[in-house]
Amino acid sequence: MTPDDLLLSLRAAVGAGHVLTDPADIAPCCTDWRGRYIGTALAVVRPGSTEEVAAVVRLCWQANVAIVPQGGNTGMCGGATPTNATNAPNGEVVVSLARMNRIRAIDADNNAITVEAGCTLAAVRDAAASAGRLFPLSLAAEGTATLGGNLSTNAGGVQVLRYGNARDLCLGLEAVLPDGRVWNGLRSLRKDNTGYDLKHLFIGAEGTLGLITAAVLKLFPPPRR
Repeated sequence: MTPDDLLLSLRAAVGAGHVLTDPADIAPCCTDWRGRYIGTALAVVRPGSTEEVAAVVRLCWQANVAIVPQGGNTGMCGGATPTNATNAPNGEVVVSLARMNRIRAIDADNNAITVEAGCTLAAVRDAAASAGRLFPLSLAAEGTATLGGNLSTNAGGVQVLRYGNARDLCLGLEAVLPDGRVWNGLRSLRKDNTGYDLKHLFIGAEGTLGLITAAVLKLFPPPRR
């Protein structure tokens, strides 16, 4: 599959308006927040659902084109920036999950919320507050940083000593594997002793094992004072 064929297939999968190729359009996604790391990409693709993410990953896998997952692009280590690396001779595609920003469900009785990976941290905290609950992960970039990135980097934030890292706040995950298959582990059970706890492989892995598309997160009663 040639790069042009790949772009045509990506446009068919997610819509032409969500496959960005103009250098001016993709430049913000090819530079990190501090401007220290700059790369190039064949395209920035913006899927709007788990099924579209799976289709994009499958097409890139078939074309042997590297994928760079990206959330709010607030990281400071260049992990969400394409690299122009020699180990990606066929180029790189940035997969932005910004459109996947829906709150799927809030279960206040179970102190759980199900969100998509493109939800900003602030949006999740606001949704929890609207249900009389607290989602305690908090950091300076919460208005831009997304939950997929928070989980992929196992973010800590300013309340980590009380509530733990992002890993400790996650009950279940949904992720797209490198060949385009979808792994659905969106469970909200506290006591779940059914075999391997696979979600922990994806948390902190920075997208190297798959793209997180949704998560079930723990909520807490708000502090009384």
